[in-house]
Amino acid sequence: MAEQSGAEVLARAFAEAGVARIFGVPGGGSSLDLIAAAKREGIGFVLARHEFAAGVMASVTAELSGTPGIALCTRGPGVGNAANAMANAALERSPLVLVADGFAPAERGFATHQYFDHAAMMAPVAKETVALDTMPAGMAAHRAIAAALAAPCGATLIEMSAEAARAPAAAMPRFARPMPSVADTAALTAARSLLGRAKRPVAILGLELLDPDAALAARALVAALGCPALVTYKGKGAVPDADPLFAGIFTGGAAEAPVLDQADAILLLGADPVEFIPKPWRWGVPLLDCGTAPRPLHYRQPDAACYGALAPMLRALAEGLAPSAWTPAEIARFRETWKRVLANPGGGHNARGLGPQRVVEITQAACRRAGADPRLAVDAGAHMFPATTYWEASRPGDLLISNGLATMGFALPAGIAAALHDPARGAMAFIGDGGLLMQLGEVATAATLGVKLVTVVLNDAGLSLIDIKKGARDLPERTLDWPRVDFAAAARAMGAAGFTADSEAGFAAALAEALALPGPSVIDVAVDPSGYPAQIKALRG
Repeated sequence: MAEQSGAEVLARAFAEAGVARIFGVPGGGSSLDLIAAAKREGIGFVLARHEFAAGVMASVTAELSGTPGIALCTRGPGVGNAANAMANAALERSPLVLVADGFAPAERGFATHQYFDHAAMMAPVAKETVALDTMPAGMAAHRAIAAALAAPCGATLIEMSAEAARAPAAAMPRFARPMPSVADTAALTAARSLLGRAKRPVAILGLELLDPDAALAARALVAALGCPALVTYKGKGAVPDADPLFAGIFTGGAAEAPVLDQADAILLLGADPVEFIPKPWRWGVPLLDCGTAPRPLHYRQPDAACYGALAPMLRALAEGLAPSAWTPAEIARFRETWKRVLANPGGGHNARGLGPQRVVEITQAACRRAGADPRLAVDAGAHMFPATTYWEASRPGDLLISNGLATMGFALPAGIAAALHDPARGAMAFIGDGGLLMQLGEVATAATLGVKLVTVVLNDAGLSLIDIKKGARDLPERTLDWPRVDFAAAARAMGAAGFTADSEAGFAAALAEALALPGPSVIDVAVDPSGYPAQIKALRG
């Protein structure tokens, strides 16, 4: 095979893996060579304003497309800024490959400027770290991509110095995606036995059901049992909110306890323990764990477990199942009670703004009136509780969230990635003022790209979730709040449309305008945080 440069070999491997775009903030070294090589392979480049945002865009693209997400950055500070994105990919089980400009072996003998051990820094969150200065480029690319895609998916790091990017490198055979393992017969037999004994099973559907085929198989299994189905935040849409078997959201807290307290078996279907809040497992009934690979279960060891490709596994388990003893009326009561317990519309006569729940409900109603069907990206913060509860999803990936890491600043870059992935659907982003202040520069990214993205800022001029957690602590003044920011003006300054709303009618009017636009907009809506404490107590206990 003809020799190419190291950057060209990497770009070819990415193209063979199905990559359509690379996201990043380039430096002056190998990253420019990679961008040029990727262009020749038909791979686009998206310039983010921050390396964290680039990593989130790549991870969300990976989750929606099923192909590895690729981000790039310069060495030193670029790698430091990308660390949170790597942690996010690791804990969200997203296949992310970060290509960082590295130091050539000769430089390591004397360089101190911007130098630190990139691989050592990323070791806690990277499944694999490789360097083109110590490994052939093709081997490094294949190892990093394969490790990122291997179950459970995660983050990998490739270091490539400018010298390695330009040096001749042998071409590799075409990249072949690793074949998933198949659950063994004995495991399937044990799982069928557990299912056969259960009269009142409850299913919990999680992040691995972002794969549409696996989600369909999980729905079929739940339908065969006729049992209540709970979803994690990332599992939203695996069973639609409108499905009669949908019983609510599982976090490991209090709101879902009424249905689980009556279960005689619990089925984890693609649900990863990283999704659960850190509370002891409360239920002693038999547990079946179905996932792509074994994971350290810190809450409870399963009584039966099947690991491998989820879709064929779940289809096999559904064959010949007898319906459970649950009735549709019972499941409906659980669902209605769950929503009623969490309800807190807020926004009364003396409120400082809209109730966050009403923000969600008004937004979804406006989308339906406009015939819009956007994916929703939700940021970390107190607003995530009404957003995940009241935004109705019907398909996997309808709701995007950082759940395992739960990092602030996620929603805006996630919304950009979703809108790029599916321009016809576009995207919405719900984000708090604190989260948007962290990633405000990405409004300029959205404007440059012209993506159809409506960002709703739930603006209460503070860190509401942390304020709830402060308890009786006597903190210095303004520890957890700040002067209210005019995000609409900031959006307009960066080339996006900007709207402000402090009433339900004003918010609905702003949404109607924003949804009619072909490009990005920001709606700065004043919200009243007073209902959050009761909502969180009902959810988590």
